[in-house]
This record gives sequence, C-alpha cells and structure tokens, in this order.
Amino acid sequence: MTTEELVRMLVNHRTLGSAPLEELSWVAEHGVLEQYPPGMVMGRQDEVVDKLLILFSGRLSTYMNVGTGKRKFSEWVGGDVTGLLPFSRLKISNGETIVDEFAEALTLSRKDLPALTRNCYEVTAIMVHAMTDRARRFTSSALRDEKLISLGKLASGLAHELNNPASAAIRDAKSLADSLNAAEEAARDLAASGLSSEQLNRLDEVRVLLAASARPHESGLALSDREEAVASWLEDHGITRVSPEDLARTTITIEQLDGLARSLRGESLAAGLRWIAGGASARSLAYELNRAATRIHALVSSVKGFTHMDRAPVVEPIDIHRGLDDTVALLEGKAGKKSVSITLNVPPDIPPVNGVGAEINQVWMNLIDNALDAAPPNGHVEVTARIQGTCLVVCIVDCGPGIPTEVMTRIFDPFFTTKQVGEGTGLGLDIVRRIVDSHHGEIDVESRPGRTEFRVKLPLAWQE
Repeated sequence: MTTEELVRMLVNHRTLGSAPLEELSWVAEHGVLEQYPPGMVMGRQDEVVDKLLILFSGRLSTYMNVGTGKRKFSEWVGGDVTGLLPFSRLKISNGETIVDEFAEALTLSRKDLPALTRNCYEVTAIMVHAMTDRARRFTSSALRDEKLISLGKLASGLAHELNNPASAAIRDAKSLADSLNAAEEAARDLAASGLSSEQLNRLDEVRVLLAASARPHESGLALSDREEAVASWLEDHGITRVSPEDLARTTITIEQLDGLARSLRGESLAAGLRWIAGGASARSLAYELNRAATRIHALVSSVKGFTHMDRAPVVEPIDIHRGLDDTVALLEGKAGKKSVSITLNVPPDIPPVNGVGAEINQVWMNLIDNALDAAPPNGHVEVTARIQGTCLVVCIVDCGPGIPTEVMTRIFDPFFTTKQVGEGTGLGLDIVRRIVDSHHGEIDVESRPGRTEFRVKLPLAWQE
C-alpha cells in the first residue's frame, strides 16, 4: 500500500483524523501496515510492549489475570490507538491481548516514538489524551473489581459473624417457649397445692431475689459441681420432677433451698422449685436473645458505617475512629478463624480528616485484611492512630514473616501479588495507594521478619 493510501486511511481514522495532514504523512511514512488473523495472541502478560498500534479495522481484547481468573479489561476496535503510546511509562504488558476479529493496523516501533513527539505535535497530543482516557478506564475498572472482591470478602465474613448470633437466637427462642410452658405448668400445680399466704410470700421472696441477682459466670467444671450438689439435694428431699440443670444455672444456694424446704413440703415444694427454675430459665434465655439481637444490630450498624450506604460519595469530615472500629468489627470473624488477635488503639477524640468515607474505609479494610493474611496462627495485628503535626497517621502492624526485599519495590504495582493463585488480585495495594494519593496523603511500609508496618498519613480536616 502506498503512502498516499495510508494517509487517506489516517484522515478517515476516528481518533487521528483531525491531525494536520503533514503529521499524518509523517506517520504513514514511518509506520508499517500489519494484519492480524482472529485468535492470534498479540501480546502476553509480562512481555515487553514495543509497538504503537493505530487500528483501522477489527477488534482486540485485553485480558488480565486478577487472581480469581482471567477477566476482560479492555477492548479495542477500528478507530482506536493502543499499545505503546507517547510518554507512556508502560514497559511490560499487564495482560494478554487476543485478536477477536480480523484486524488491520499501522504500527510504529518504540524507537520511532521520540521522533514522533518532535515532528507530530498534534498527533502526540491526541495520543496523550487517549492514554489518559485509557488510564482512567483502567483505574475505574480496577477499583470496581477490587470493590466487588472486597464486598465478597465482607459478605463472607459477615455471613459467618451473623450466623452465630442468628443460630443462637433461633435456638434460644425455641428453648424460651419450652421454659415458659414449663413455668406455666408449674404455676398451675402451685395454684392447686393450696399454699398459704406466708408460704407464697416466702416463695416469691426467693424468686425476686434470684431475678435481681447477677447471672453466674462459671466454668464448665464449677457448673458441673453445682449441678451435682443441687441434684443431691433434690434426691435427699425426694423431688424428681425438677431439673437440677435449670436450678444450677440460677444463683440459688443450698441454704436458700433449705429455707424453702422448711416452708413447703412434698408436691408444693416441687411445684415451687419448678416455677422458680422455669422463670429463671426464661429470664436467662431472654438475656441471651437480647445479646444475640444486640450483636446482629452491631454488625449491621458496622456494615452501614463501613460502606456509608446512607451517604452520597462526597468529600466530608470523616470519623477515623468509627471507620477503624467498623472495619475491625467486620474482620473479627476472619481473625477468629486464624486465632489472630486484633488490638485497636485509637484516641476517642482524634480529629477527623476530609475525604470520601467509603474510600477511606476501603484503605483500612485492605491493609488490615492483608495483615491478617500475613499473621501466623495465634499471631497479633495492631492498629494505632495518632496525630503527627498537621496530619493523622494510622499504622497497621502484623507479626508475619515480612515482605521479601526483592519484591518490596513492586508491592504497590497493579496486579502484583505474592499470594497463591485465587487468593489475591494484586489490586488491593494499588487501590490503597490511589485512594491515599487522591486524599493528598502518603503511604509507606517498613518490613522485617516478625514485623511489617504500613503507615498511612492523611491531612487533618481543619488543615485543608
């Protein structure tokens, strides 16, 4: 194909067609027209990128391995420019580019780009704009993917955390119905026993005293000893229809049982004890139901606070203490599975920073989640915050094996990960860095075996 024909094709090109004719002529003279059949792999991940492509026709797709498998990140069609663009720092391909439909493109090699920028100002400017758009699309797509992955982690951990109190609530609700039935049956038997006012008052005194007493917090061995003592007392008094387990779980003492035995006899004593035990059991189960419901409410509140689901994504003063607290609450399930403890040391009156709450919390989620991954079983993760001059500094420290020196300079690169395939995307720290940069902050890391510390520095709200 002649240079004149290539120039005509460039004039009709959607991206470059508005450039001056002399510049398009220069591109046509120095370019090479290439054709690519469907299915051809034009570039693989981690290979050197050494060509600029001006696509005239066809369709190319770029796929990246995000840890959970390959995903299409971008698509290029006739009228686009792709590959190595002027002033781009791209050296190694982040993905694999495959030809979907027969494609034709004019290519310039890496060695031609310096001359292109000197001789073709308008073409260079157009390509820089295209590179900026490409970076914006990539950042948006990567952020969306990382958010979805984090949401999956959050949902998994939340499901585990909610399952425990929800299961306890279902179990306790069923037991509560049984306890109420038993207490009602005991109340009927008690009413039929014809107790005197003095006997009823004595029985009610014990009931009120037990209701006002704190629930016993005993070890399994201590509770077993109490059950044996109560069972022995019941046996000595010929009482068979009272559960020693239910009585042992109250604060009733052997002395109180002896006092009741002096006031009541036979079936009246048995009915009174069953009434007391049933009521105490119902109160205990109501207490456990309240604990389970409170835990569920706290988890839902943490999710709401973490995601800022009730707020528009605008810059506003952010309560860092609340954000860190919510994040740790949502990761307690994961920490518990590994038997890793998390210490949160944040002054309650720490000043806010300006930012988008959901994005700032994404930083804490990624860094604390990574710290939990790094920490060994029975290890420890420490999260602290302090004021340093006009900035807030948040530190996340783990006691893991540390980051190898040879990869330290790459940990913030997109798609770089030291985790096994399927366990990490390589996007987390890249997203963290981008969010911190967009909030005019800084992030750095120090690591050695047994201690890795990430430090995030953000300007205080009143300094902005």
